[in-house]
Amino acid sequence: MNQQPVQTRRRRVPALSPDERRATIIAATIPLLRTHGAAVTTKQIAEAAGVAEGTIFGVFPDKASLILAALGTAFDQEAVLRQLSAIDPQAPLRERMRDAAAILLRRFEGNIQLMMVARTLPMETGRRQVEQLMEGRRRLVEAVAALIEPDRALLRRSPASTANMLVLLVIASVRPELAEPDALDADGVVAVLLDGLLVRPTDITGGDACRCSSNS
Repeated sequence: MNQQPVQTRRRRVPALSPDERRATIIAATIPLLRTHGAAVTTKQIAEAAGVAEGTIFGVFPDKASLILAALGTAFDQEAVLRQLSAIDPQAPLRERMRDAAAILLRRFEGNIQLMMVARTLPMETGRRQVEQLMEGRRRLVEAVAALIEPDRALLRRSPASTANMLVLLVIASVRPELAEPDALDADGVVAVLLDGLLVRPTDITGGDACRCSSNS
């Protein structure tokens, strides 16, 4: 009995919508900006996104517009703010601050090169990106201050001031021109804020100079 060859049809991959293409291209652009800065080429972006180079210009009018969109997406703080709001408000102060510092360290480590890219853009364009960064930082400080607020009586400075110092220490820890070889981790950032740099007898004996628990 002769068997007829089975013919299979190749399934067509559904075409992406303009919004999906835009999101795909932006997602591919962000890591390339970290590596190459604003000098990244649309050819590199197209290869990373798995699209034809012409597809980019069907979604974005030019490379500058794509870079702006990628930076805007990378600098959006909503995901980080959700992470901060998920920190247990009943945890001890030190633990809350450490968790916040860890979240911010991951955030700024991922975006520090992009911040440098924003500062290389033409004046008006770069100014808008820097303004977005500053507004984002303000919102982060507010979120961290809200975490600290229940224990304001334990601190010499206001929650807002303490939160601002925490954010500044985190930024200093990841800036290449400021970071030391033994850069501060989340525990180190909080230790500097709550304990200072002086060695106390309790440090030598293994005690905790500032228990800073919410039950204090």
